[in-house]
Amino acid sequence: MPVTVKDMVAAAAQEVAKIDPSEAARLMDEEGGLLLDVRDAPELERSGRAKDAHHIPRGMLEFRTDPDSPAFDSELQRDRPIILYCAAGGRAALAGKALKELGYQRVFTIGSFKDWIEGGGEVSEGMDPGM
Repeated sequence: MPVTVKDMVAAAAQEVAKIDPSEAARLMDEEGGLLLDVRDAPELERSGRAKDAHHIPRGMLEFRTDPDSPAFDSELQRDRPIILYCAAGGRAALAGKALKELGYQRVFTIGSFKDWIEGGGEVSEGMDPGM
């Protein structure tokens, strides 16, 4: 029987540790962690993004990890803590699982953008200026 997207997200969520926004902030401040927003650009334009978050849409993530790809993003280093979020948590979980399969060891999710806000995280308007 084929698996459903719900099954895939649930399995991915089991593999990627969920942390709260305060722990995410600690990882960023003390260990150079990268807060990564995997939502699509129109979502960021509409609702903003977590302050200091880097944006890579979920559909481009794997390409951005490969140094041989023209889309490579040097912010993605395998020894750097990566903290993911999206609109509801599903894409962040799937992205985290993919990163782990690609050799990233310290991968976490805070779940959703709403979780970031409710946890006291600051919000910036629009897109990541580095994109």
